[in-house]
Amino acid sequence: MPNQLKNLQPDQVIKQCQLLIKKGHLSQASANLEDMLVENPGHIEGVYCLAVCQRKQQKHSQAMASLDQILVKMPEHGRAHQEQGYIHKAMANTSQAIASFEKAVTLNPALFGSWRVLAAEPDYPMREEAKQRVEWLSSLPPALVSVSSLIYQKQLHRAEWLCRHFLKDNPHQPEAMRLLAELGTKFQILDDAEFLLASCLEFEPNYKRARLDYVHVLHKRQKFQKALEQAKILLDSDPKNSNFKIGLGNAQQATGDFEAAISTFESVLHNNAANNSIYLTLGHALKTMGRVDDAITAYRKSYSIKPDFGDAFWSLANLKTYRFTADERQQMRDQEASPTTAINDKIHFCFALGKDLEDSEHFDEAFFFYHRGNKLKSEQDQFDSKSLELSFEFQKNNFDAAFFERNKLAGCSAPDPIFIVGLPRAGSTLLEQILASHSQVDGTMELANIIGLAHRLNGRQAKQDEPRYPSILKELSADELTKMGERYIEDTQHHRQGAIFFIDKMPNNFRHIALINLILPNAKIIDARRDALSCCFSGYKQLFGEGQQFSYDLEDIGNYYRNYVEIMDHWDQALPGKILRVQYEDVVADLDTQVRRILDYCGLPFEQACIDFHTNKRAVRTPSSEQVRQPIYQSGLEQWRNYESHLGPLKKALSNAK
Repeated sequence: MPNQLKNLQPDQVIKQCQLLIKKGHLSQASANLEDMLVENPGHIEGVYCLAVCQRKQQKHSQAMASLDQILVKMPEHGRAHQEQGYIHKAMANTSQAIASFEKAVTLNPALFGSWRVLAAEPDYPMREEAKQRVEWLSSLPPALVSVSSLIYQKQLHRAEWLCRHFLKDNPHQPEAMRLLAELGTKFQILDDAEFLLASCLEFEPNYKRARLDYVHVLHKRQKFQKALEQAKILLDSDPKNSNFKIGLGNAQQATGDFEAAISTFESVLHNNAANNSIYLTLGHALKTMGRVDDAITAYRKSYSIKPDFGDAFWSLANLKTYRFTADERQQMRDQEASPTTAINDKIHFCFALGKDLEDSEHFDEAFFFYHRGNKLKSEQDQFDSKSLELSFEFQKNNFDAAFFERNKLAGCSAPDPIFIVGLPRAGSTLLEQILASHSQVDGTMELANIIGLAHRLNGRQAKQDEPRYPSILKELSADELTKMGERYIEDTQHHRQGAIFFIDKMPNNFRHIALINLILPNAKIIDARRDALSCCFSGYKQLFGEGQQFSYDLEDIGNYYRNYVEIMDHWDQALPGKILRVQYEDVVADLDTQVRRILDYCGLPFEQACIDFHTNKRAVRTPSSEQVRQPIYQSGLEQWRNYESHLGPLKKALSNAK
């Protein structure tokens, strides 16, 4: 490597080498990259750049070896698959080239080069779609194509910088506004994303891509009625568009109109009978309505269309009551072991196999698949425990009884909400079903309002060691806190059906007890608690739809549980008598006593319907949906004992008192 490059960081070397490649100085670029990789072995972008250089030098076998090195670590690296496509094409391996280009655009639909090759293939069956993609990408400024590609590469900060830089010179360019909103969604700054898309549609009301994204963001913000209105506008603009119909079905489902949603999804299938994803979505809607047999049929149809679709098998396993056939078991094993199966599908297969083997009492092998699935998921999610622990320490050190006494006149006085907090798989859905069976209480869903408020208070500093939230709670005036409480009551109104009280069951809201008490001092808070090993291992076995990153590693989930217990102990000291702790094992052992205790705490008269909660036909949207349709059972109380020999890291984490 030349002396002037020796002191550069790897990314700077790569940038210099990219310029050399553009100028045709391939040998020099290769030499510089190889030297850099000696000092930084396995650097993904460096290896990729070297592979491009090798391919341009027609060193095809070396280029393939470099790309294989990338894909072993990152199987979903779209540009690596594209490079493989170029190599296969150069070697006249047409079918392999097409497969590589298809894989590339599946992973990164902004890869113009792959679409262009596919559009030029005369016998390619999806040639017209490829031509449309080429036309669309060609119509965009090159900077925005780069932004889109960077988003798919998960280089979000680079994408945001480039997008904002473009918007400075083109402030109302609709696709740039849409892409910046997409980045806001990726960063969980959903209010910014909503504002950007609403503004975009003011400038370009016929921009359908932006309106479809607007529907999705409104859905994420749980503004379901507004999402439904926008979905109807979108479908009216193109009544035959299947994606718009799916958007309408999702919005109907979110507003609780499950029969309409099911009808909408079924109508999509009339013209898209080979769409495995729609059958999966239909199955979820049927499951929520308690139509389990119909849901099973839909899930099976989904995997019959796409045999490596792991989510369909996991959805069957996640019913908790389903038992796989011998053929299904073999199919899961074959697909999980296949090198062509995508990582997300492998994760789903692992959890489904774990559940099936557990049901067959093959516990050691079940743990093998649970552990494998969790490891793959943990590597994907990269749980950040440090920022969470800093938040807990700050709250324990700053939010004491004196702090709440100073703020006792703040907040909205409404007594309507009953918060159920705790850890996932601790019995919160059971408590919700019990309370929602009372005539004076509305069940809702896992509401994101409190977490959304915490995100807004924190702003864009979530990755820093000293975030604005929760310290900002010390700076808010009584008037500001009251307005936040009033807005919470207003924003949750559309989830209610007219009862005096309603349930907000979002387990992780235990992180935000201080915020809840400041803005809603008369709200009830129930802590759904479960035995540590039972709770943690039950969470470890569960593949959640989103979030709960802490649950995919035994040490992480043990530390998380311990931190939860410590912060709840603090609230018992700072807010004595405020929170009712309900132990899951006590509910199972003596339902009548615990139901009366819960109702007394909430100031509600006893109703037999709360004992007969399993007869309640309300829609339930959590992994426990089928279990709470059955009477109380004790069989799952200590399932962890079947895996005790594997739980050393969990036990150690739980015992590490600070």
